[in-house]
Amino acid sequence: MCGIIARIGRGDAADTLLSGLENLEYRGYDSAGIAVQNGSGVKVHKCSGEVSELKADLPKAPSGNMGIGHTRWSTHGPPTDENAHPHTDTAGDVAVVHNGVIENYEVLKAELQSRGHEFESDTDTEVIPHLIDEYRETAATTEAAVRQAVATLEGSYAIAAIVDGEEAVYAARQGSPLVLGIDADEWYLASDVPAFLDHTDEVIYLEDGDVVVLEPDAYRITDRDGNPVTRSVDTVDWDPEDAGKGEYDHYMRKEIDSQPSALSNTIEGRIEDGEVALEGLPAGTFADVETVQFVACGTSYHAAMYGEQLLKAAGVHAQVIRASEYDSMAGPVDETTLAVAVTQSGETADTLDAIRTASGRGARTLAVTNVVGSTAAREADDAVYIRAGPEVGVAATKTYSSQAVTLALLTQRLAADVSGGATLEDVETMLATLEDLPDHVEEVLEASRAETLAREFLDSRSYFFIGHGLGYSVALEGALKFKEITYEHAEGFASGELKHGPLALVTDETPIFAVFTGHDDGKTKTNAIEAQARGAPVVAVCPDDHPAVEVADAHLSIPETHPVWAGLLANVQLQLVSYHAADLLGRPIDKPRNLAKSVTVE
Repeated sequence: MCGIIARIGRGDAADTLLSGLENLEYRGYDSAGIAVQNGSGVKVHKCSGEVSELKADLPKAPSGNMGIGHTRWSTHGPPTDENAHPHTDTAGDVAVVHNGVIENYEVLKAELQSRGHEFESDTDTEVIPHLIDEYRETAATTEAAVRQAVATLEGSYAIAAIVDGEEAVYAARQGSPLVLGIDADEWYLASDVPAFLDHTDEVIYLEDGDVVVLEPDAYRITDRDGNPVTRSVDTVDWDPEDAGKGEYDHYMRKEIDSQPSALSNTIEGRIEDGEVALEGLPAGTFADVETVQFVACGTSYHAAMYGEQLLKAAGVHAQVIRASEYDSMAGPVDETTLAVAVTQSGETADTLDAIRTASGRGARTLAVTNVVGSTAAREADDAVYIRAGPEVGVAATKTYSSQAVTLALLTQRLAADVSGGATLEDVETMLATLEDLPDHVEEVLEASRAETLAREFLDSRSYFFIGHGLGYSVALEGALKFKEITYEHAEGFASGELKHGPLALVTDETPIFAVFTGHDDGKTKTNAIEAQARGAPVVAVCPDDHPAVEVADAHLSIPETHPVWAGLLANVQLQLVSYHAADLLGRPIDKPRNLAKSVTVE
């Protein structure tokens, strides 16, 4: 879950590498480094800490028209100066940055040490420059040596390397994301598009097994055997300003506030004559499906719960499975199974592994993702995009809303096709009120009392979130956001489960945030009152005229809407509570400890 960048072209590379690392810091921020090649050696500068510390440690940016950079999220070895990337061979002639996990590095390291190679770090990555260096002694070219090196590796990797005296960047991909950016005078490689979006929107999404060589005036892509490979050039439709923080203090707050426009993009063109119209998935697309499995992790899992519950309500057999548990929890899978991978980045390792397993068992696969050209989108049989735009804050906000809406639409497309299924009785009302959702979110953002309540409950011992039906997934998501960025203890529960154990933890220092969707809210109200009787302050998240307002200690208002969308409005309120609490506590909101945005390792 690291971020890598490489650049070659005219002019000095260092400033571009550093700005690219800043744009990638959501992928890891416990150490950073760059290496620049300028004809007089490979110059490496790296340190533990954030990119800002690396910049401060550089009295002057090193000169050179090509280089590589890295921002790290530790997997092998603690965040130290020695473990920071780039890593080099013993002589310092080969420098490498790497995202992924080399599973056989211990064996390779022992073999290299027995042949006289000296190591300075605890990382798995360091074996790579040593392998390249050793193979260069017998290979016809450095490119051939890189091929030999990656053929030796087991595990996942996106690699970029530079070599002393050579005006080229060498790269390879297997199981970790890598994208090539194409500009008039320079080429880029990065883990994600925002790294170079300020410079170009023309990209090539590289695939597993690709080996790339960038030179000042050309690039070439081949397979591991050296055979030329053609990859399509795509245009990214993200505005560079969308990937920036603008006037906001934090990316997370900007992304919370951008949900009205993100949802408008998600909805646009997908409702026609009162029916769902998903591009590329016309009526009858899923006529042969009998069972739907949603696979996802984290926030995407909570969004997938939305899809599961709506499909069950429509009479379709559905289940949501944590991607990391798919092997043991999937049950029977065959050609009548549709496996839906819900992944914001399209690169989540556990989710990719799950849909590959499902596909191997005969299932049809569908990716619901935010990134065109991502691995999930390419490998699945079909893809639906949530269209939320770039999200930089580690704690997902707008992507959850857009995922839930996209999945809600998908469920109605599925229900209309699958034998025995039927769209919701009031689907026309549901779709009509969906078009009001962006405006309703704007109302919540303008009138929220979340900051006042966050301040009031700031010294609480624990924070509980409860909900029923669709409100349960919102409760789980609210608790996840709170614990991610405040570091305070928070848990989400199905309303009816509160009295089956968790009630023992309730005191007057345990505020209860109760989500009311307007559908079967009795359990949530009853259990909130039971917690209140034990001293817990209750915050009702619901419309102003909801009966819960009369019994609650505090109220976070949402507009009247269809029950399917009420939970998403409640979620915006809970996002704001988490944000303001974290801000009041002085937490690093965009860079919560131990977490990274795109989990590309298992």
